[in-house]
Amino acid sequence: MSRQRQEHQGIFTAPMDHSYRATLNGDNGNKPRRPGFAGAFPVGDPEPLPAPAQDAASRVFAFVEDLFFLSKIQDTGRKMNVKVEFVKTEKDLAEHMKNNGEEKPSLIIFDLNNANAKPLSLIPKLKSKLKKGTSIIGFLSHVQGDLKQKAHEAGCDMVLPRSAFSQNLPQLLRRHGSAETDFNAAG
Repeated sequence: MSRQRQEHQGIFTAPMDHSYRATLNGDNGNKPRRPGFAGAFPVGDPEPLPAPAQDAASRVFAFVEDLFFLSKIQDTGRKMNVKVEFVKTEKDLAEHMKNNGEEKPSLIIFDLNNANAKPLSLIPKLKSKLKKGTSIIGFLSHVQGDLKQKAHEAGCDMVLPRSAFSQNLPQLLRRHGSAETDFNAAG
């Protein structure tokens, strides 16, 4: 290889100007993030609701068997002072709702991958029975586009990827957990 050709091999990069670090509040660049985006203004969980009475009716029910999400929903509900009841079947839900008297649930959460709950056949039944006073939210893997479409067609009010569901869980529970919250006025 000729000497002239050797001199021009590779890519030359200029020394980096590190003044951008000042905008990252002293971050030395170990954390990959863009200034002005997430991390610049950390968002905390919303304020918990006032503690409910011991005999208060549950307003949130969940068809979730995945232990990770079951635990996450329980912990978040506890932090937000929202009573969440976990049910396995339509009959189980009907019994819990009968114990609530006249008060209908405000939110029903479905793990759309919970085959035992049969969400795609149960959601339309619940929608016709409970009408607009109850929101039905499903969560699934972000790559399950067909299932997301089918869940919307079945009557799910909102279908979220697992990560978005986890991230928005405190706000969802706060919104639907209070007896004073009127979902129809809020959304």
